[in-house]
Amino acid sequence: MKVLKFGGTSVGSPERMKKLLDIVDANERQIVVLSAVSGTTNSLVEIGQAYLAGDKPKAAALVAALKAKYQVFIAELLSKPEFLERAEEVIDYHFGLLDMLANDLFTPIEDKIVLAQGELLSTTLYHVYLQEIGVPSVLLPALEFMRVDEDHEPIVDFITDHITPLLDKHPDNKLFITQGYICKNAFGEIDNLRRGGSDYTASLIGAAIRSEEVQIWTDIDGMHNNDPRIVKGTTPISQLSFDEAAELAYFGAKILHPQSVFPAQKYKIPVRLLNTMDPKANGTLITTDSEKNKIKSIAAKDDITAIKIQSSRMLLAYGFLRRVFEVFERYKTSIDMITTSEVAVTLTIDDTSKLGEIIKELNKFGTVEVDVNHTIICVVGDFGAEQHGYAARVLEAVKHIPVRMISYGGSDHNLSLLVRTEEKVEALRSLHSRLF
Repeated sequence: MKVLKFGGTSVGSPERMKKLLDIVDANERQIVVLSAVSGTTNSLVEIGQAYLAGDKPKAAALVAALKAKYQVFIAELLSKPEFLERAEEVIDYHFGLLDMLANDLFTPIEDKIVLAQGELLSTTLYHVYLQEIGVPSVLLPALEFMRVDEDHEPIVDFITDHITPLLDKHPDNKLFITQGYICKNAFGEIDNLRRGGSDYTASLIGAAIRSEEVQIWTDIDGMHNNDPRIVKGTTPISQLSFDEAAELAYFGAKILHPQSVFPAQKYKIPVRLLNTMDPKANGTLITTDSEKNKIKSIAAKDDITAIKIQSSRMLLAYGFLRRVFEVFERYKTSIDMITTSEVAVTLTIDDTSKLGEIIKELNKFGTVEVDVNHTIICVVGDFGAEQHGYAARVLEAVKHIPVRMISYGGSDHNLSLLVRTEEKVEALRSLHSRLF
């Protein structure tokens, strides 16, 4: 059984939603995971922000505007009065719920309910469309099987135990539709896997049912060897290992959610990145295998802040790094890169929401310097200890660019550079020219 995930642009218009059947094989047993219609989640974020700010008139206007868009959407998607009426009932229910939230105390719990409506709408409307054209399908409610624990980590065993009976109830059915992104938390409240989480949903379902393959369908033909928005002449990568794909996703490749490869990797389930707009393109296959003796791709991650802690007390002091890391752990702030010397340690973060509190604690250890507006350039390929020359080629390509930090050796697949964001474009283009 395959799991196919389609992003917001793939269901971004009635025409595109109809064309999913050019890809989905209704005669093959498949689970189709849908994101919200493109633009919907952004609108729902605005609605939630308006409610949280207590601006109910603004929230009501935003709800009305989004509902009007969906009324136009279903008028183009459906043609038979019976099914158009069903779709109108679906819209009335979900937008009625959004309106009703104005009558209650609005907290982050209600905000998660607001954000869940996008996927619930897209999947239900697609299910109605399939009914109209006579294609049998079953709508699987993700909120019944997608669960995260107290640490917001998905519980694969729970997913397996709860999705399997739903599938077994329909042994003769081939096509199952479910929501990406949304889940319930350890308290039974509606929650989500955070932005981009539909990829994660597909990978988790694939792991839970031991799928033969997970397919991630977007609007680009696989993962490219550089950012095509910045660099000319990029090409799709035909094959990546799970580790390589994870590095690229984390360090800026937008096509894939950073966490989405891990469940598939654990159960060795192939993941294929494909293009909805060009279904015949080969895309990118992600497996346990890695091509040796090759640099694969370059990615960039913006909005990076570098923090340098300098202290003479660090010299020969055991436990110093542990105490530094504990500060970031207390404030739930992850570290991207780290370099050390005998008297200083420099590290980078991308979440600065707790920066003030972190700096206040770090000042107890020594002098702290903070540099903002940086970018991590990540070069992914075969950087194993037995290789030689690749690191030199990377550094040669950026010899005319000031480099703030270099991280090499922590992984067999990654060499990372920290540069000022204003140097990012030049760095990406120069690396591409030198490496490819």
